[in-house]
Order: sequence, then structure tokens, then C-alpha cells
Amino acid sequence: MGKGRLEAFTDGVFAIIITIMVLEMKVPRGTDFAALSEGLPVFSAYVLSYVNVGIFWNNHHHMLHAAGHIDGRVLWANLLLLFWLSLVPYVIRWIDEAGLVALPVAAYGVVLFMAAVSYSLLQLAIVARNGRSSALAVALGSDYKGKLSMSFYASAIPLAFFQPWISIALYVLVALIWFVPDQRIERAVK
Repeated sequence: MGKGRLEAFTDGVFAIIITIMVLEMKVPRGTDFAALSEGLPVFSAYVLSYVNVGIFWNNHHHMLHAAGHIDGRVLWANLLLLFWLSLVPYVIRWIDEAGLVALPVAAYGVVLFMAAVSYSLLQLAIVARNGRSSALAVALGSDYKGKLSMSFYASAIPLAFFQPWISIALYVLVALIWFVPDQRIERAVK
């Protein structure tokens, strides 16, 4: 099975997710810097979420580039990833309305954690379809960055009930870890 339709569909969903995120942002209620600063927390959440969605999209692109073939298992794993990422605008809206408080911040972490788990399942499905000696399998190795990211997300969820800012810092840390696309895959497909 070719991967062209999967790539096109996935790119479209990523574009819709990003569009929904920006459409959910409220314009300032006034015309001065004080009114603009009121929206700074949700704007910051938008920027972090945009970067996170962009990171998933960028690495997804590289991963599919390394995949020779896909099958139904890959399609379903991809849909699971897209499901979790489609919830990003929802949790941003919740943070906007409730503020940086425990449950919405933890929910943001759950969404990011489940997206990371889904991404890992997608990697496993692609490796299962293409074999242990495929470019992707070789590039992933032990997937230290992926496991570290999931552990940070998993830690951030309960920490949100202690101090939401610690969770936000962990979410930013994971984004910084992945900001540069996964070099392992780029090197493996050259």
C-alpha cells in the first residue's frame, strides 16, 4: 500500500488543528498594552501548542519518509495520533477559560502524553510493516528521546495538581528537546 494518501490526509488534519487553535484565540478587549497583556497566557499556550503540533508534524514527515510501505495497522495508529492531537485546541480553550490551574494543565499533559504514546505506536506499526532492518528501525534504536519525553509528560500530569507551572516547564522542556527534527531518521534515509 502506498503512503501518498496517508501523508496528504495527515497534512490536512495537521493544518486544520493549527487553524482551529488560532481561531479559538480571543482578540484583546481593549486597545492598550494592558488589554494585550491579559491575553498573554493563552497566547503563550497557543505558541507552545503550535510548536508541539509542528514538532509532531515535522517528525511524522521524516518518519513517513523513512517508511517504505504502510498497511492497515499503520493507518489506524496514524488515526490514533491524529485523534489525540485534535484535542490540543480543546485543552488550550479550557486553559484559556479556567486559567493555569491544575486540571486543565494536567489535561494538556494527558493529551501530549497520549499523542507521544500514539506516535510511538505508529513507529512500531511502521517498523512491523517494514522489518527490523528497515531504515526507520535502525534509526530509532532504543528511542531514548521518545521514552524521556513520555516520562516528562507522565511526571507533569500529577505535578499539575501540586504546581501547574512545573508542568508547563516540563512541557516546554520536551518541546525544546524535539525542536530540531529527529536527526536519527534524517541520517538513516540519506
